[in-house]
Amino acid sequence: MEVKKISAGVLDVTYIDHGPADGWPVVLCHGFPYDILSYEKAALRLADAGARVIVPYLRGYGPTRFLSDKTPRSGEQAALAYDLKELIAALNLYRPIVGGYDWGGRAACIVSALWPNRVSALVSGNSYNIQNIAASLKPEPAAVEASLWYQYYFHSERGRRGLEKDRNGITRLLWEMWSPTWNFDEEEFAKTALSFENPDFVDVVIHSYRHRYGLVPGDPAVAHIETMLTAQPEISVPAITIDGDADGVSNGTAHHAKKFTGPHEHRIFENAGHNLPQERPEDWCQAVLDARCLAVGG
Repeated sequence: MEVKKISAGVLDVTYIDHGPADGWPVVLCHGFPYDILSYEKAALRLADAGARVIVPYLRGYGPTRFLSDKTPRSGEQAALAYDLKELIAALNLYRPIVGGYDWGGRAACIVSALWPNRVSALVSGNSYNIQNIAASLKPEPAAVEASLWYQYYFHSERGRRGLEKDRNGITRLLWEMWSPTWNFDEEEFAKTALSFENPDFVDVVIHSYRHRYGLVPGDPAVAHIETMLTAQPEISVPAITIDGDADGVSNGTAHHAKKFTGPHEHRIFENAGHNLPQERPEDWCQAVLDARCLAVGG
């Protein structure tokens, strides 16, 4: 495993590069509140299978930095997708498999939907992750609303200050709530929590959870992408989608199947929560391998 940096779009991206330089390319993106350690075991297995696996720190996490102080610290879905598209271009990757969950799955879904010629296949935790911001004010059943407490907390100044002051306490609680069957240890959390010390972490996170409800404006530089997403575009590339049956965030996404118009399989990881690749690295690795088979028709 080699730590590298590259300028891509508006970021100086720090990423891990696993496997042979001429291997078949895979880009895996983490979610909130996690980091590249989500893929530590899965990436090694994929590298052993001949893949070149790229795992970037997202904007606002770890050593990744904005190139300019003037760039809005946006966490909106269009910005995350732009970052992934630009990273693929900067690394000159030819049609990689893209995968992720949570924020990372959203970026992977958007790139697959809007620029299908740039990727070969998709692996997505919780299926179709593209936000429908126009419908964001439609209330959900009470139990669902209760599970989203952190999002509403981040809408307030109290929530922003809370994240600034106690980011480790909040994120650790989310780990426990979202993956109740995952027995992670303190060292595992502590290693990831270092990524939350990024100077832009709070601003990016707060913007993400406010923008998805239409509470703050987006970055004008990616407004054209956000406009395209209002149509809730279908995903035509081969895709494997996954839910964990113990996910504390999602109640299951098999009903998203209609959004996938190409070869598609949906899987359930038993006894798994929200952080699918870190909780079930062997199964995640197999999903990527099977997505490759779907892409080549084998």
